[in-house]
Amino acid sequence: MGKVTGFLEFERVEEAYQPVPKRLKTWKEFVIPLTDEQAKVQVVRCMDCGTPFCNSGCPVNNIIPDFNDLVFQGDWLSAIETLHSTNNFPEFTGRICPAPCEEACTLNVNDDPVGIKSIEHAIIDRAWQEGWVKPQPPATKTGKRVAVIGSGPAGLAAAQQLARVGHAVTVFEKNSRIGGLLRYGIPDFKMEKSHIDRRIEQMQAEGVEFRTSVLVGDWPADSKVTNDAEQQVSAQALQADFDAVLLCGGSEISRDLSVPGRDLDGVHFAMEFLPQQNKVVAGDKVKAQLKATGKHVIVIGGGDTGSDCVGTSNRHGAASVTQFELMPQPPEEENKPLTWPYWPTKLRTSSSHEEGCEREFAIATKAFVPGKGKDKGRITALKTVHVAWQNGKMVEVPGSEKEFPADLVLLAMGFVAPVASVITAFGVNTDNRGNVKAHTAEHGGYATNQPKVFAAGDMRRGQSLVVWAIREGRQAARAVDAYLMGASTLPR
Repeated sequence: MGKVTGFLEFERVEEAYQPVPKRLKTWKEFVIPLTDEQAKVQVVRCMDCGTPFCNSGCPVNNIIPDFNDLVFQGDWLSAIETLHSTNNFPEFTGRICPAPCEEACTLNVNDDPVGIKSIEHAIIDRAWQEGWVKPQPPATKTGKRVAVIGSGPAGLAAAQQLARVGHAVTVFEKNSRIGGLLRYGIPDFKMEKSHIDRRIEQMQAEGVEFRTSVLVGDWPADSKVTNDAEQQVSAQALQADFDAVLLCGGSEISRDLSVPGRDLDGVHFAMEFLPQQNKVVAGDKVKAQLKATGKHVIVIGGGDTGSDCVGTSNRHGAASVTQFELMPQPPEEENKPLTWPYWPTKLRTSSSHEEGCEREFAIATKAFVPGKGKDKGRITALKTVHVAWQNGKMVEVPGSEKEFPADLVLLAMGFVAPVASVITAFGVNTDNRGNVKAHTAEHGGYATNQPKVFAAGDMRRGQSLVVWAIREGRQAARAVDAYLMGASTLPR
């Protein structure tokens, strides 16, 4: 590495944020990336250890010590080439990935880890600024046609890989814009959608065709999942028209909370609330947008989706925001000798929490309370109770009942499965969680029980991270290519 004692001499440098009052007035990104000099100082903290656990901690196996060293040398072009060799979309992961690579960093054993995510962010932003990210159309065409269902990170990664080896790829998306949950689940203040748009332009130049507002199969009449479809195509038609079909839809069925008062006006899934705001920012028309302005907001669920609801509610101008988490509050610092290099359980405070949010841990919702008079049929409060875990079972704490005022409740408790009708349309087998059943072994991986039908991403593995979706999309592309051509030169 550039300086073998760098990890002893330099402290971790975090990306800065714009002040809270300023960023709450806009839907733009507010992270201030590292300067070139800050990035150079950060990369010399990399120890170039004999076994780089960061590589295996990263789901796409980014070659982290290598691009760190290239940044130190000032060879940013080679750094982005190294990064792109394992990750199609580092501008996505450099913004919204929780960075399991950093938890696996050897320096993290007894110090602050290398700021790998911020370095990745700096590399890809520099690459776009310099014009180094260009279309890579294939030299020859194979004559094979592949349909990709779903345009989230798994579908986009698979489509790009398949197009680059010469297949004619068509991506089908039920919504009016490409991007899946990147487009409609991630708020613009965390990732502006221009990053998706310029990748779409690159992929179109590489030969990928995008068909938006097209629904594959039937659609449940009572579904709360975002759906802008204006056309419909059958699974049978796709199987007849294409040489292979890859299912890459997201895990979009939200976990519900069946307690008294669930049907009250004002209780909504997070994925009813967040996509609407993204559509408004994009200039799309939205009927009866859910707004948190002036309301007491309760977010049930302590994960990233809940955090996104907090940040969005604060930008709406909520009167108050409170987030519930069923599990006990985790420790502020993990037991590193016990957890390293794996992802630890510890208290994580997001930028949205810092903007204003009360957090309640070990709390369960007993009922949604309706109003009276003119507020009849609307939620006005939640009845709650604190819980504890005894012998592996959750029990209520006596005397801990409490009522919280609430005008808007957002359910952000995770996702249980992909939309079943899409899976049923192709007749593929599912596992006990409702996901498409397919293994990931090198030979025969990602293939379903139906001929020439494959599956990857959330639709196969369940709710997961954007970086896992990219990995699965890349590996599924290799599996599809090998199926079509007998062998594949795509990386696994």
